[in-house]
Amino acid sequence: MHLFVAMATVPSPVTSISPPKSKFNEKISRFETLNPPQNPLSLLPKCTSLKELKQIQAFTIKTHLQNDLNFLTKFINFCTKNPTFTSMEYAHKLFDNISQPDVVLFNTMARGYSRSNTPIQAIPLFSQLLSFGFLPDDYTFPSVLKACSSAKALEEGKQIHCLVIKLGLNHNIYICPSLISMYTECNDVDSARRVFDKMLDPCVISYNAIITGYAKCSRPNEALSLFRELQVKSLKPTDVTMLSVLSCCALLGALDLGKWMHEYVKKNGLDKYIKVSTALIDMYAKCGSLKDAICVFENMSIRDTPAWSAMIVAYATHGKGYKAIETFEEMRKAGVQPDEITFLGLLYACSHNGLVDEGWRFFSSMSDKYSIIPGIKHYGCMVDLLGRTGNLDEAYKFIDELPIKPTPILWRTLLAACSSHGDVELGKRVIERIFELDESHGGDYVILSNLCARAGRWEDVDFLRKLMNDRGVVKVPGCSSIEVDNVVHEFFSGDGVNTVSTSLHKALDELMKELKMVGYVPDTSLVFHAEMGEAEKEISLRYHSEKLAIAYGLLNTPPGSTIRVVKNLRVCGDCHSAAKHISQIFDRQIILRDVQRFHHFRNGKCSCGDFW
Repeated sequence: MHLFVAMATVPSPVTSISPPKSKFNEKISRFETLNPPQNPLSLLPKCTSLKELKQIQAFTIKTHLQNDLNFLTKFINFCTKNPTFTSMEYAHKLFDNISQPDVVLFNTMARGYSRSNTPIQAIPLFSQLLSFGFLPDDYTFPSVLKACSSAKALEEGKQIHCLVIKLGLNHNIYICPSLISMYTECNDVDSARRVFDKMLDPCVISYNAIITGYAKCSRPNEALSLFRELQVKSLKPTDVTMLSVLSCCALLGALDLGKWMHEYVKKNGLDKYIKVSTALIDMYAKCGSLKDAICVFENMSIRDTPAWSAMIVAYATHGKGYKAIETFEEMRKAGVQPDEITFLGLLYACSHNGLVDEGWRFFSSMSDKYSIIPGIKHYGCMVDLLGRTGNLDEAYKFIDELPIKPTPILWRTLLAACSSHGDVELGKRVIERIFELDESHGGDYVILSNLCARAGRWEDVDFLRKLMNDRGVVKVPGCSSIEVDNVVHEFFSGDGVNTVSTSLHKALDELMKELKMVGYVPDTSLVFHAEMGEAEKEISLRYHSEKLAIAYGLLNTPPGSTIRVVKNLRVCGDCHSAAKHISQIFDRQIILRDVQRFHHFRNGKCSCGDFW
């Protein structure tokens, strides 16, 4: 017989190759060996995953304890502690196996869903609770209202609010903050305020909820008013309070108020929270004080991803693109992982410094190196980068080939670039794409109208103005604000054109004369009204909101001090030119924050290098 055939006919010895045991399996083996398997619950504290939980459940089946309410409750608690889609699905299966669940179990499930990616599932669960004849308690309503908040389910939230009133719980200190948060998350802050105002004695948590709501809805003055009210009542603000209040200071660009808040934070020991320090960085950056933002950052003993990202964004918005990139390299060396905000700051830095190659490199590394899926804002930065550098066709193609549906904002970014580079034809194609998605934004009509006017295409200008009127579209007026002596003063473009002259307007008139003596020439080409004469166009430019705010600052702040102005729109070219001359004549630093970036004017120059 051939050797190989002979070997094949000889039966091989049976060897048992056991798979390597996991540490958890070893725990169970040791448990079975050393203890009688009557108490699988003792393994739960050592359980770290759903897979291990299922092994414990198998153990309960083996010990005939699978229907024990105590075990099932513990299992559901584990699944809902850090909820995922899979863990909540498993928890619901366990829940359905309980013949008579109590309110506590309902609350546990609702709380889990409220913190999961499927919060809406808490609402049918709540209906089931009512159908069982149970009365919701102090813990039920906060969980289900949080679910409504996460799911933006306003109508369901209102129905639950009605039940709260029906049960006489509308003054409950646990439920009211949840109601306030639900309404604010669903963009109904006025209803939230009505809930707050009806509270007999609101606690700091209720104040936090309504203050946060106002901050999120960009209504900082109401939020700050409530913060002062909270202090009058001798309630102690928390870190949550300060996060919202600091964001309000940032929205207003109120540096002096922000500095007072910083002192308050330090005095009350709230700077120990990393989130509060990060909010301080953001506040100082948005109020125009990059130096203070850097100081806060450098004094942080622990810097997490949001803190690094806030500093990168701060450098980027202040035109320090290379410093933003340098900070990112320091972040990497520190072993801190970047996130979506980090790359938003980096792409913004590249966009406002014309760094095309670097921008593409960072954009590609998001998914290739860090497994971060770009969002709509990242795409917007890339469109802005390509548009600013004159790569308009490439930007159009980039938007057209996106893996997601483009938003109007992406097309508007390209429209602004078309305006900057004088490309009327592409601008008309772009606005058609915008109108397919949204035809209610007045700025779109104005940008294209101005672009056509510069090209002398007055028929197109007339058509766009008629289209605006027919559609009832209104142009957003330019508004600039300045903080003087802790009071924020607002000015609107056109103030003073058709009104009685005030000391401010007289001062501005004199200022314009002085500027002309040192070379300032009003850029009347920016006024697109064919029927206006040159003198009328000059007056129109003179009373732009930026100039009014700067003039107010010159009149009401000490010589040599910095003037800080916040504008709701992009600063116009004429105001940009005027600000440079003013900074030189009066030896003032002017920091102007527009909708896109910061402009630091000093000695007749701007930090943007006229690239904005």
